[in-house]
Amino acid sequence: MSKDYLIIPDSHSHPDHNNNRADWLGQFIKERKPDVVVNIGDQWDLASLSSFDKGKASFNGANYERDIDAGLDFQDRMWHPMKQSKKKQPRRVFLIGNHENRLKKVLEYEPHLAGDRYGISQKNFQLEHYYHNVVDYEGGTPGIINLDGISFAHFMVSGLMGRPIGGEHHAASLLSKNYSSCIVGHSHTADFSVRSGSNGKTIMGLVSGCYQDYMSGWAGNVGHMWWRGLVYLRNVEDGVFDPEFISIEALRKEYG
Repeated sequence: MSKDYLIIPDSHSHPDHNNNRADWLGQFIKERKPDVVVNIGDQWDLASLSSFDKGKASFNGANYERDIDAGLDFQDRMWHPMKQSKKKQPRRVFLIGNHENRLKKVLEYEPHLAGDRYGISQKNFQLEHYYHNVVDYEGGTPGIINLDGISFAHFMVSGLMGRPIGGEHHAASLLSKNYSSCIVGHSHTADFSVRSGSNGKTIMGLVSGCYQDYMSGWAGNVGHMWWRGLVYLRNVEDGVFDPEFISIEALRKEYG
């Protein structure tokens, strides 16, 4: 039996920007009633930990707490309408993105900062309260989960160096490297590709954009290339689906 999926791409909750878009998302979920919700990762921006990617800056606990709280506020507001509803709850899946994975990078440099209650820990995300499945990094690359014939990951990698697949024809590259239906986030752009073989097997590649309504300071003009919104998949079965791209402006007009 086919299912409907909602893909939530990189939302980058940040304490300096409001989470009103989480309210719109919650109303959308309540109205559409998807069978499965996949949060593709990078819901937390975690700007306070960004410099640890290069092993430079010292830890600022106050900024880290604000970053964590921004993401928790997003989660609460996104799921609040469904918690208040008596309707059937969707299956919820969260994929750890490279921004959430900054926690592990910090602890590689500063292991004394670890601590579930007062220190740095993935438990700070409280993902077990919101999601049925949490897909963590596998070594240095994002984990992959296969659902109804589709491989979902924050990003897919190519080659022994584990570099993210991307480029001008991002979705087509996913198919040529993986030979199966794939859905990713990470690049903040949107792309879609379909390939059908002589055996009648169809595979689809989807790059899902971002769910971010502010311009990141680090992005510069690159931010103008991003596609901002949600992707709703109808009739998902055996790796095939009917995609609907819903812009964040359409959601703002409907629910804002």
